Amino acid sequence: TTAVRGPAHPQSREAEGFKEQGNAFYVKKDYAEAFNYYTKAIDMCPRNPSYYGNRAATLMMLCRYREALEDAQQAVRLDGNFVKGHLREGKCHLSLGNAMAARRCFQKVLELELENGQAQQECLCSLKVVFCMDRALESAPACHKFKILKAECLALLGRYPEAQSVASDILRMDSTNADALYVRGLCLYYEDCIDKAVQFFVQALRMAPDHDKARLACRDAKALKAKKEEGNKAFKDGNFEAAYELYSEALTIDPNNIKTNAKLYCNRATVGSKLKKLDQAIEDCTKAIKLDETYIKAYLRRAQCYMDTELYEEAVRDYEKVYQTEKTKEHKHLLKTAQLELKKSKRKDYYKILGVEKNATEDEIKKAYRKRALLHHPDRHSGASPELQKEEEKKFKEVGEAFSVLSDPKKKSRYDSGQDLEDDGMNMGDFDANNIFKAFFGGPGGFSFEASGPGNFFFQFG
Repeated sequence: TTAVRGPAHPQSREAEGFKEQGNAFYVKKDYAEAFNYYTKAIDMCPRNPSYYGNRAATLMMLCRYREALEDAQQAVRLDGNFVKGHLREGKCHLSLGNAMAARRCFQKVLELELENGQAQQECLCSLKVVFCMDRALESAPACHKFKILKAECLALLGRYPEAQSVASDILRMDSTNADALYVRGLCLYYEDCIDKAVQFFVQALRMAPDHDKARLACRDAKALKAKKEEGNKAFKDGNFEAAYELYSEALTIDPNNIKTNAKLYCNRATVGSKLKKLDQAIEDCTKAIKLDETYIKAYLRRAQCYMDTELYEEAVRDYEKVYQTEKTKEHKHLLKTAQLELKKSKRKDYYKILGVEKNATEDEIKKAYRKRALLHHPDRHSGASPELQKEEEKKFKEVGEAFSVLSDPKKKSRYDSGQDLEDDGMNMGDFDANNIFKAFFGGPGGFSFEASGPGNFFFQFG
């Protein structure tokens, strides 16, 4: 039964008080007094693993390693998931010269952290294990077991060149060392060199058929490669829904493979953009970047999605990041295009005002103007409230302004290219929307609204 580390009933509050006093003395480095108070806490509550763990730490500071080992072992007997207990037990074994027992304890620490999925804790504990292995290797520099455990922790920390170096040193002396082959494969696997990784895992299994870690890693590597390739094939075949599902399945295989998962998120974002799931695509790109901040392709994909959703400031930010990293002509062009669109987005969108696409024909622009001008004409709203009349008059003017630009090839060209119309003396505040309306509908008397009843209008042409 797993013991509770905190106070479970009223009488244990006193024990918790003793523990806090012990902590205070420990911080002051008064280890003898800390030991006394931790002992009082244990006497009051003998099934609390953290009390034994704290006393073990104190005994280690007093160099009383055998007693510390007993307390650490009691702590993990009470709670098998007590990481600090296993870590202290391992340190005690090291100090007492029992290398194999120390290795088992440190391995248990790694397993617990992987099972709990606590990435930060895993990283911290891996660093502790590397530190302990370095101390152990000072006493036993030729011990392959310590070297392998250190290399595996370095791989888990993402320090692949160091891990590769340690494993390679061992393989130079013993080319059949299954653990070293496994670590080499693990580094390649986490660097997204999956084919090469599988080769090393297979070699490790030839040397040691019962090597569980190599077997599981080989299984995951093959599954990841197969699922990713299935997704790629579906994408090339134009089966985007299937590709999306396959990439999603691939992402569940091994959450710890950062580089491969970053690529999978980016691939899924590409599919998402094809399926018009632009918000999801942006989210996937963001996840890819979170996993690998140097992943240029993810920034480019996200920037394009921002462009497609008219989030130009965000697009400019991503393209700036890309251009700072890789100053190519293509990246410069993409950045300038985004900056231009950002500039254009801050002025009136005449296409939006008329309700037409940016590639609208001349006839489509005329039809749209006719519809919007009639809808917002002041005469149509003569019986409305003053506020509504003012609003409709503003819209009528904007419709006329939009039409005056988009119906003129020269003005339209300058507008589309992002240039300021005022630069050529085209002051849009000077024109009269009524004149444009009259000219469009054939001059004075060419058009009028007539009421046929409250709120009902029909128009007639003269």
